[in-house]
Amino acid sequence: MGARILVSACLMGHAVRYDGRATHASGTRSLARGRAAGDYLSGNVGGHAGTAAACGNRTGKSAAEVLSGGARVLESNGDDVTAEFRQAAENALAVALETGCAYALLIDGSPSCGSGFIYDGSFSGRRRPGEGVTAALLKAHGIQVFSGRDIDALVEVLGSTV
Repeated sequence: MGARILVSACLMGHAVRYDGRATHASGTRSLARGRAAGDYLSGNVGGHAGTAAACGNRTGKSAAEVLSGGARVLESNGDDVTAEFRQAAENALAVALETGCAYALLIDGSPSCGSGFIYDGSFSGRRRPGEGVTAALLKAHGIQVFSGRDIDALVEVLGSTV
C-alpha cells in the first residue's frame, strides 16, 4: 500500500463547494498516474461537513488566529461561521491522523483549504497570500499540503516514497 492522501471532496467531483458545485483539478491525469503510489481518502474538509461549504472570507491576518480564537470566518451576509470552519479543520485532522495520511490535496482559495492563497475578506474576489484554517491545522501537525495546482509535485513526492 502506498502513502495515504486526504483529498478535498470537491476535487474528487463531489458538489460540496460554497456554490454547491464540484471542481476538478487540472492535473487529474497526473493524479491518476500517482494513484498506484497512494490511497486517496476523499473528505469534505470545508466549512460544513456533508453539505456545501459556506462562502466565507476570513478576518485577521492568519489561519492560526482563527484557530486560536483571535479572528473569524464570516459569510457575505455577516453570519459568523468560525465554529464550523474550526470544527471542519479538526475533523479533517482527525481523519488524517486516524488513517495515517501524510499528505493532503486541497483546493486553493478557500478559507478552509487554501494553501497558497485565500480571498482577502472583502468579498470582492481579490486574492492574497495565505492559507485556510484546515490547511494550517494539517500543516501544524506535519501533514504536507498540496493545492490542486500542485498535483504534479504531489505525484513526484509520492513516486519518491515508494
